[in-house]
Amino acid sequence: MPFRRLILVVVLATLGVAIQACAGRGPPTLALMPAPEAFSEGAFDRSADDRPVGDIPDGGLLYATGRQKSRGNAPGDFYTTERSLVVHIGEAKISVSRPEITWRQARELALLKAPTRDYPIQVSGVTEYGILDRSITPYLDPGPQANPPASATARFTSEVNRRLDRTGQKDVFIYVHGYKVTFDNPVLVAAEMWHFMGYEGVFIAYSWPATPEATAYIGDVDTAMGMARNLRELVHTLEMETKAERIHIIGYSAGTRLVGRTLEQMALLNRDRPAGAYRYGSRLENVFLVSSDIDRSVFGAYLADGILDVSRHLIIYASEKDEALRISEAITGHQRLGEALPAGSVPPSLAQLLKSRADRISYIDVSGAPNVESGNGHGYFRGSPWVSSDLMVKLMYRLDPEVRGLVRDPQTGILAFPVDYDRRMQQALSGVKRPGP
Repeated sequence: MPFRRLILVVVLATLGVAIQACAGRGPPTLALMPAPEAFSEGAFDRSADDRPVGDIPDGGLLYATGRQKSRGNAPGDFYTTERSLVVHIGEAKISVSRPEITWRQARELALLKAPTRDYPIQVSGVTEYGILDRSITPYLDPGPQANPPASATARFTSEVNRRLDRTGQKDVFIYVHGYKVTFDNPVLVAAEMWHFMGYEGVFIAYSWPATPEATAYIGDVDTAMGMARNLRELVHTLEMETKAERIHIIGYSAGTRLVGRTLEQMALLNRDRPAGAYRYGSRLENVFLVSSDIDRSVFGAYLADGILDVSRHLIIYASEKDEALRISEAITGHQRLGEALPAGSVPPSLAQLLKSRADRISYIDVSGAPNVESGNGHGYFRGSPWVSSDLMVKLMYRLDPEVRGLVRDPQTGILAFPVDYDRRMQQALSGVKRPGP
């Protein structure tokens, strides 16, 4: 096998997100991640909540997917890896292997700082409402539908509003997964984050048609780039037709290509809109690009197109210990956005941007956080309790980076985790209340 092809096989096997699954033996499952440091310090404490783990509000999460519906009936066989070109919307039910234990007991296990593999969660069923009406174009036939798209969309937005009405935090969180996973993965990861955030706000799992095969990397990244319109129209629907006061997007790995392209499209669409007209991203608060597999130069073009004027704040997490992105760079010949810049190699133009527009963009080097190198160093936003804390504290409390414990290099504007981050974060959160609407 030629050396370059061998390296390609390695990167394809490395870049995927691990998900516990056994073909033909049940639906994919996901074990609870280590507890975020903020949670273990008590800032996220829900110890008074003795409801069983199985009592997830409404039994699960809302979802949107660009995958084709499956015609099979195997456990977990809800949507295929094929592109549908329209967005299917609905709700996914979550179940756990030990539904009788309480979240208090589950937290005690999570606080051990080890994955609780004895208590995996899984998607046990879906109820599809139909197709998001804004995703239909004159150039494609969505096929026969049980519900008219307008009715399906109205049901979806009504459900978002119903869930917002019962929570003090009027926020919608959209999680966008990486490559090589099935429909279930973003639902499970989003459910896990929602649990640690105390079921505040409304989580939506966005499942683009990735393929759970190592050799699917090239096709998957093409799909991620091409599906930006659908994510854009989902956000547009939430902004125009729901009570959401803030919308947040958490993009991971190859999924950040989809998110980045979505922001660029919004920026370009906004250019010629007159003052006072609707602007895409009008309610976008935070957009996270985690372990980003975007070409760094391509991201520079997105900046030139005005993506910093779309969301309220753009947060980039980068690591020098991300082996998956390092191999991706070797294959493509281009540096990845999620690779931390070595000391002394920060371009002056970037440093100027990070300092002059600190209110709009945060570039966070996570290399100094514990457990960022575990596995191949690519899944640190779930594996490192410090990184997961920083992300969730930003989502829940909307605190500026220095306030929540990070430190900024005065020369480059790059943020990092100090050795006493846990103490700083605990001090910042002591007595802090979740912000109201």
